[in-house]
Amino acid sequence: MLEDFQTINLFPVTAADVLANLLAALVCGIVLSLIYRATYRGPSYSVSYVNALVLLTLISALVIMVIGNNIARAFGLVGAMSIIRFRTAVRDTMDMVFIFLALALGMACGVGLNVVALLGVAVAGIVITALTYTHFGAPRQRFHLLQITYDGLRADSKDFEKAFGKYCRSSKLVNVKNTGYEHEMESFYHVRLKRDSMSEALVKDLTSLNAVRLVNVFFDEDDVNPPTL
Repeated sequence: MLEDFQTINLFPVTAADVLANLLAALVCGIVLSLIYRATYRGPSYSVSYVNALVLLTLISALVIMVIGNNIARAFGLVGAMSIIRFRTAVRDTMDMVFIFLALALGMACGVGLNVVALLGVAVAGIVITALTYTHFGAPRQRFHLLQITYDGLRADSKDFEKAFGKYCRSSKLVNVKNTGYEHEMESFYHVRLKRDSMSEALVKDLTSLNAVRLVNVFFDEDDVNPPTL
């Protein structure tokens, strides 16, 4: 019975079918990489990763066509792939999501379900774009990290609290350390502004204090390069 199952013709055997499936995989991979470029909000953009998405879609389609309905090939490929060690760390969760999408699209193209793959990448692109530009996963309360460098002998925490009360809904001291230069100190606060536009005014008030030497405000993770003010 196993031999009868392996003789069932479910996969393309002609060159035209193979080329059609690979072309569909290529189109899906390119569209997926364009979606990634348009919606990326992480800390470190990688050109090689974008190119890898295109190639991964092609490779997964080719692998599925090579395996076909042959169980022996499937087990042999699993054994061969287990030798390879992938040590590249994926920093962003969405990067892993795009990898799974590329594999799924390649598998669909490999079995000849090109319409499913094309519709899948279109729907996935719409969903990812909508989630990104509507900030669906953003917290209701947006916190900022505020770093203040000051002279520990002359500074008065009441002056900081006065500025926080004027521009912030809430503030919380999370860390204090000595910078190593005599009495110079650094304090880190989590603050929630009354309005995001008040960040400049808050920084100006803090820097106007005699004891304060430097003020940095860091926004949440969606900002690739937090500004130094």
